[in-house]
Amino acid sequence: MSDVVKTLSQGIRELIAFRIGDQEFCVNIMSVREIRGWTPATGIPHAPSYVLGVINLRGAVLPIVDTAKRLGMPPTQPTARHVIIVAQVKSRVIGLLVDAVSDILTVTDDIIQPTPEVSSDLEKQYARGILAIEKRMICLIELGALFPDAESEAA
Repeated sequence: MSDVVKTLSQGIRELIAFRIGDQEFCVNIMSVREIRGWTPATGIPHAPSYVLGVINLRGAVLPIVDTAKRLGMPPTQPTARHVIIVAQVKSRVIGLLVDAVSDILTVTDDIIQPTPEVSSDLEKQYARGILAIEKRMICLIELGALFPDAESEAA
C-alpha cells in the first residue's frame, strides 16, 4: 500500500494547540468557533469555581471558564495578553481562557499516543492522548469530557 493511501485511510485531524503556563494542550478545530482577546468577565453568583463569569459576545451571554483551574492547575490571573477560545461544547458555547494559541496542527491518528498510566483519574477523563511533535508534548483534550452536561448547564 502506498504511503499516500495509508495516510488517507488513517484519518486526518486538525487541532488547535494552546498554552496554559508551560504546558501545551490541543482540541479539535471543529469545536472552535473563534479566538478573541481577553475581555473582563462579569462574575455570576453560585457559579462553579472555574467559571470566571460572563461576557457579551455580539448580544449573546458567553460563560468564560478558567481552563487552567478546570484542568486542576493553579488559577489564571488574566491579562490583556490572554485569549479566549470560543468553543462549541455539546449544545453549549463556552469561552476558554488560555495563555495563548500556539499552533494549528494537522495530524494523523497514528501520531496520537495513549495517555500514560501514571496520569491522574481527572486527566484520564478528559485527555484523549499525547502528541509528541517537534520536541513538544501536547495533550489532546476532549471538551465534551471536560464539561459534562450537568456542569455545562451550570456555566
